[in-house]
Amino acid sequence: MLCKIFIENNLFMKHLAVIVMGLFFFFSKATARPADFRQVSVEDGKTSFCFVADPAAKRVTLRLYRQGQGGTACKEISLKHRRGDCHWRATVNKPLTGLFYTIEVKTGGRTWGETPGVFARAAGINGQRGAIIDWQSPAVKPEGWDDDRPLLLASPADLVVYEMHHRDFSVHPSSGLRYKGKFLALTEEKAIRHLQSLGVNAVHILPSFDYASVDEAHSEIPQYNWGYDPLNYNVPEGSYATDAADPACRVREFRQMVQALHRAGIRVILDVVYNHTFNIPGSAFQRTWPDAYYRKTADGQYSNGSGCGNETASERDAMRAFILESVRHWTETYHVDGFRFDLMGCHDIATMNLVRKTLDGINPSAFIYGEGWSAGSCALPDSLLATKAHVGQMPRIAAFSDELRDALRGPFSDDTKGAFLAGLTGEEESIKYGIAGGIAHPQVDMSLVNYTHTPWAEEPTQMISYVSCHDDMCLTDRLRASIPGLSEDALIRLDLLAQTAVMTSQGVPFLLSGEEMLRTKQGVHNSYNSPDSVNRLDWTHLDRYPQVFDYYRNLIALRLHHKAFRLGDAESVRQHLEFLPMPAGVVGFRLKNLHSIDSWNNIIVILNGQTEPQEVTVPEGRYTVVGCSGIIREEGLGTMTGPAVIADGQSALILHD
Repeated sequence: MLCKIFIENNLFMKHLAVIVMGLFFFFSKATARPADFRQVSVEDGKTSFCFVADPAAKRVTLRLYRQGQGGTACKEISLKHRRGDCHWRATVNKPLTGLFYTIEVKTGGRTWGETPGVFARAAGINGQRGAIIDWQSPAVKPEGWDDDRPLLLASPADLVVYEMHHRDFSVHPSSGLRYKGKFLALTEEKAIRHLQSLGVNAVHILPSFDYASVDEAHSEIPQYNWGYDPLNYNVPEGSYATDAADPACRVREFRQMVQALHRAGIRVILDVVYNHTFNIPGSAFQRTWPDAYYRKTADGQYSNGSGCGNETASERDAMRAFILESVRHWTETYHVDGFRFDLMGCHDIATMNLVRKTLDGINPSAFIYGEGWSAGSCALPDSLLATKAHVGQMPRIAAFSDELRDALRGPFSDDTKGAFLAGLTGEEESIKYGIAGGIAHPQVDMSLVNYTHTPWAEEPTQMISYVSCHDDMCLTDRLRASIPGLSEDALIRLDLLAQTAVMTSQGVPFLLSGEEMLRTKQGVHNSYNSPDSVNRLDWTHLDRYPQVFDYYRNLIALRLHHKAFRLGDAESVRQHLEFLPMPAGVVGFRLKNLHSIDSWNNIIVILNGQTEPQEVTVPEGRYTVVGCSGIIREEGLGTMTGPAVIADGQSALILHD
């Protein structure tokens, strides 16, 4: 606040401050909350407004409305600010709860269009107007909400993350869920029971903020989108609420969802998309402070590292402050337990570390991870970007491992090419790298790893282990596309084998919803706006393929019951994880000397991607078989004696002594 003191007491410093703020947009990079993002507060019978907008604007006009859409403004107010200050303010001496608002900014000779502002926390239908609501009202606070808290976590290694889309999960008639496509579906007993029975302890929900591509006014018309087209980043999406026209409804129902999951011991991870906006002309960023939030190339064009027509400038104080306040808002207001950053590689390293620091002050066990890449070239030097290669510079932030993913099922760029699961050899070292959790391991030859020749994770909890997610073919479709003539029996064997690699790796395991019921998306690679018929989960598959759900459930339980599969730190992994010599097309490892760690002394896992059984060599001893031929039974399936054991084709063998 020194800057403000100087402004009020020294004319020279006043002009200097204007120049500095024009260059850097906010008061101080060292300040934790350099901008006031309240926008609207109702206290002591007054309504106060404070909007972040261009300090050089000629005029900023606040308009009040009685409806969330349609009609004309019932009042206009000219907002005021101190010279050089980016906060435009007004106070009305009465509570305005129930009204809606917009602001319109004029710079030069141009007005940029009405907007709810950059930090609307509640909005009317389709998000075109902000809403003034009573945040202490039962209308937004379900019973017991004040007692709800984010769930504590000893280590990210203990997580099993389940990625889901609200509509995918619940919309099929066979789901048996009442609130189809809604937040409240995840409060229903059947949904909670399914997740608990599967054993996952965190749900990663695809974008649940207010996005642009679905018309909330016509929820009776089936509409689908993943939601990676942000409109109001800090407002729950209206189409997932039972009444999109009621601003309080979406707040209350999002909280009810979080509360129900927390009571079931399940964390909520929010998918956030700060790297781009739906478009530039209609975004609150552009309409309040033109070009302050976006990167441009050297020739003055908007940079497109996001692949969506624009990329935001996280390194600038305007965008950086917004991101930090947004994650704070979702954590404090909605008690979410973590964040998945879409195209994290578009953001700068410093901002991601500040996100970690911000959340440490609220919930130190909040989990942060993201895509360690961009979708194109960013207008920021690669050395500054939060890519996978720079995860070592971002302690306690994780990234997805495409090394393990593609070594198992084939490259993202070609759906018809297989890899380990297709019986091809040459990907064994990449799988070993994934099993180790992306860290340096003396038995992993990095020169043979597919996408990286330098370990990028400092700790195994910085690597997300997965074989499928929303953003690609689901696992069954990929297997069918890459292995011609695949029988259903072989499909199931390979599906289970793939997830065994994921769940026994030292990274943080992640699975796409519906994989546990052998979902299909009809072969569609990018189903972001495909209809329900493509994206929805068919719950009848649980009865059709009971062995798949049972295997997933028992595999997850095996991981969570045995610390050896989730050691949590690099030195422990290097000490206890030993890779065994194996034939081509087979990966085997031993978790050894576990006396002080696990109830089992040694655990051996053999992953056989070949169609035929393979005789492999293991340390001598008598072993209990807990995984074999598509069955996991922790209490034992029988015994085997080393050094020679047989691993069935397209299957995993798990032993312990």
